[in-house]
Amino acid sequence: MILNDPSALRRLDTLGSLAATEAYPEQFALGLQLAEKFDLPATYRRDYHEILVLGTGGGSSITGALLTSLFFHRLQQPVIISQGYNIPAFADANTLTVALSHSGNTEEILSAVEQARQRGCPVMAITAGGALGEICRTHGIPHLIVPRDIGHPRRNLGYLVPPLVLALARLGLVPDISADIREAMALMEELRDQYGVDVPLERNPAKQLAARLRGHIPLIYGSSDHLQAPAWRWKNQFGENSKLLAFYNLVPHLHHDEAVGWDMEPELLQKFFLIMLRDDQLDTPKVSKRKEITVEMLRERLGGVEEVWAQGQSVFARLFSLIYLGDFVSLYAAAVRGIDPTPVAIINLFKEKMGQ
Repeated sequence: MILNDPSALRRLDTLGSLAATEAYPEQFALGLQLAEKFDLPATYRRDYHEILVLGTGGGSSITGALLTSLFFHRLQQPVIISQGYNIPAFADANTLTVALSHSGNTEEILSAVEQARQRGCPVMAITAGGALGEICRTHGIPHLIVPRDIGHPRRNLGYLVPPLVLALARLGLVPDISADIREAMALMEELRDQYGVDVPLERNPAKQLAARLRGHIPLIYGSSDHLQAPAWRWKNQFGENSKLLAFYNLVPHLHHDEAVGWDMEPELLQKFFLIMLRDDQLDTPKVSKRKEITVEMLRERLGGVEEVWAQGQSVFARLFSLIYLGDFVSLYAAAVRGIDPTPVAIINLFKEKMGQ
């Protein structure tokens, strides 16, 4: 089986996403260094009505979602994620606007940045360059240039999350969690020794889950407050890395609508595999009980059920323990089907058709 053949895994992964994922601790360390260079004008340190994050795709939009998941009980401003060409009507000089685009050429973000600039929104950006970098230089928009990858920001969270979080901390909008980020880095080093390419299937939880998923549609359940971003991340990574349609939802919300769908035809339900993200430290007792009941009810209905537990002390470490596992699982889920995880042919085809 390919999951027990590290050389075959690396040959299949032509653009090195497995190696990049194994290097997350080092990437986050560099992200902390980059954060120190992200200087914002003193005029940016003031009260805001809201924080507007402009971002699309598996890296940028998730970075925005992580702000809410990380600081749910501490943020005093709502975080709104805008993934399209336009910004909301409320955006104005009281709206801190964060533009995230790895390539710097995401057309939706470029359109939204121009609107934000015309509305007088204070704008800041994180990018590897491109047109967004040029716009920032031309108009004096504070921005941070990060290392350019092969154009796949989903594997570059370390270049986005630490700089953004620490920039917001310097503005007094969130607490400084540098120590928590370092804890997450150390935890990911430990988890790498469990999930890495060279760890055999019988001792590798990420490979085991990927093997169990074969032939199924992933269904990821997180929870409100803190586990929305990790659930969304798992869903996105199955799409981009595994080339699998996947779905996610949140407890307790799903018990008011989606749960009724558990009574669909058994032969269809058997196609789904539930991955329940668990964290009894961050979830309330009622949410934990709801998750337990959900697992109990679905274990006999679905093709498979797996409970995945967060690890670590800080909120940051616990969220990234879930994200790190999910990233590995999605890569191995591609491998068991003989698929190179990094290319995104459908996205490229869509862009080509849009350009015609």
